[in-house]
Amino acid sequence: MKFFILNIFLLTFSLNTYSSAKKDSVLAKLKMEISKKKEYDERKLSRIQKLRTDIRRKPNELFDTYLKLFDEYEYYKFDSAYFYGKKMLDLSFKLRNRVKQNESKVKLASLLLHAGMFKETFDYLGEIDATLLDRGFQYAYYALKSGAYSNLAIYNSDENFTKSYNEKAISYIDSAIAFCAPNSVDLLFTMGNRQVVAGETDKPPKYFLELLKKHKLSEHNRARLLTGLAAFYQRDDQNEQRIWLLAESAISDIRSSTKETLATLLLAEDLFKHGDVDNAYHFIQQSRDDAGFYGNRLRKLKIESLLPDIAAKVNMATQREKNKFLTYFISISLVSVVIALVLFMIFIQLRKLKIQDQVIKEKNKELNQINDQLLNINDKLREFATVNEKYIGYFFDVISGYILKLDRLKKNVERKILAKRFGEILPDLNDIDIKREREILFNTFDRVFMSIFPNFITVFNSLLKEEDQIWPKAPELLNTDLRIFALIRLGINDNEAIATILEYSVNTIYVYKMRIKAKALVPGEEFDKIMMLVKAV
Repeated sequence: MKFFILNIFLLTFSLNTYSSAKKDSVLAKLKMEISKKKEYDERKLSRIQKLRTDIRRKPNELFDTYLKLFDEYEYYKFDSAYFYGKKMLDLSFKLRNRVKQNESKVKLASLLLHAGMFKETFDYLGEIDATLLDRGFQYAYYALKSGAYSNLAIYNSDENFTKSYNEKAISYIDSAIAFCAPNSVDLLFTMGNRQVVAGETDKPPKYFLELLKKHKLSEHNRARLLTGLAAFYQRDDQNEQRIWLLAESAISDIRSSTKETLATLLLAEDLFKHGDVDNAYHFIQQSRDDAGFYGNRLRKLKIESLLPDIAAKVNMATQREKNKFLTYFISISLVSVVIALVLFMIFIQLRKLKIQDQVIKEKNKELNQINDQLLNINDKLREFATVNEKYIGYFFDVISGYILKLDRLKKNVERKILAKRFGEILPDLNDIDIKREREILFNTFDRVFMSIFPNFITVFNSLLKEEDQIWPKAPELLNTDLRIFALIRLGINDNEAIATILEYSVNTIYVYKMRIKAKALVPGEEFDKIMMLVKAV
């Protein structure tokens, strides 16, 4: 049945007949699949768990088990895939098997390319002896080299280098084609991919379409194919086809538990470009979550650079709706005033008539409806005030507690001075644990801050390399480094003020800030701007 529907779709592509209803339908389908992500992931994890038991049960097949685990993790989670890739490589050296050594390096290079780690990818590619690989791995090796140069060209986007990178990508993809069997899935996919790499997307995607017609693909390969096919539908009048392809590709990625996915990001960009801000915001958040789970730092940075623009558009749209509502409310109020005046005139004119009571009842009903609307608005304002009171109340309680403690201490000291029991005063003062009080104050600050800015630590660490990231150790919510930038996020930029609050010297605060910014992936000024964009809930 699915194959039949797909054929209908292919036959009608050139007619450009997809309506907005079709787009809404496929986006609704994608959202439904997103809600089932956990179910698909549990199936994958079940397969992984079974393979892990094979490590103990089948010690003679250890390399094959590592390879299967690598394949399961390759597009699911980078760190785990890299772990088993290294296991494969270490075992192949232990066995002194040069074929498996080179196969392991092909797998690791492919993984590193997924994560956007170009230098490491080329390092491994430079160590591979392709003559020791079988036909399938030779195909994978040359396809990988082509992909590496193609991605490098996109990443650099510099006219001085892009042309030569693309030329190398095409040369290596031609080498990969030479290792494909006639009419095979690999051949058709690689030929179609060559069209994309060579910039021939103005021509019909005959290889991709033939592949869809003649071969039954796995969900993962179907996702790759549809993403590639979307490159052929870039014009505005082809927007419906492109959205359908990217949404279906994202659906297949979800069903195959693929987290290293490009389709959702491209879909969000396309929707944003054509004004569908709400859906763009929803899908780019999904793309961000997937990139974070997988561990693709390069893609996370791209998403984080696009997300504020989309969020700003969402806020503008929300503000327009609020302004529209306010306009409606004012109009209704004016109409209500006019209605009240008319009612008064009618009441004066018709007070001697028998229908007087009926007219009053009807007008009162209309006024009651308006009053209900006003009550609803007041309820929303009251709810907003309650939320503010909650955050203010945290520090009010702490300050009140300190005042009570000081009051009790003052009275106790006064009483002992009057009684001339001077020797008992110092022990009472020593009962005050300044260090503990400071810890309580910082802990209270941390809890309130994190309740307002729950994404603060995640955004902070996204600006640092993995080895430089700062994660508080339980039970801490923030440490000194994070607390300094938390105060900056609240608008406290003066080093002297921060030093006073945290009880450090001004020079120490300066050193803390400079040390963090020196390790950041962005310039210091950019670091501060991004931290100030952390959203409050």
